[in-house]
Amino acid sequence: MDSKGATADPQLQQFIEIESQKQRFQQLVHQMTEVCWEKCMDKPGPKLDSRTEACFVNCVERFIDTSQFILNRLEQTQRSRGSFSETMSD
Repeated sequence: MDSKGATADPQLQQFIEIESQKQRFQQLVHQMTEVCWEKCMDKPGPKLDSRTEACFVNCVERFIDTSQFILNRLEQTQRSRGSFSETMSD
């Protein structure tokens, strides 16, 4: 038996997992914002020049691609864990 216990409410476990995923995603957003700012922003001013804007666009696009990949992996992992758990309980 694991530390969560076999009698834990499945809806509560799912809620906790979803909230944990949201928190991880927010941490990624914060981290990528920081990375893109440091990478792209030479000197803050009233307007972005075209080079800086292109840098931010590329950085954000990479972030979105990476985030989508991570979310897909999390879903795959969750699905495989679910089917593994179901086989173990049969």
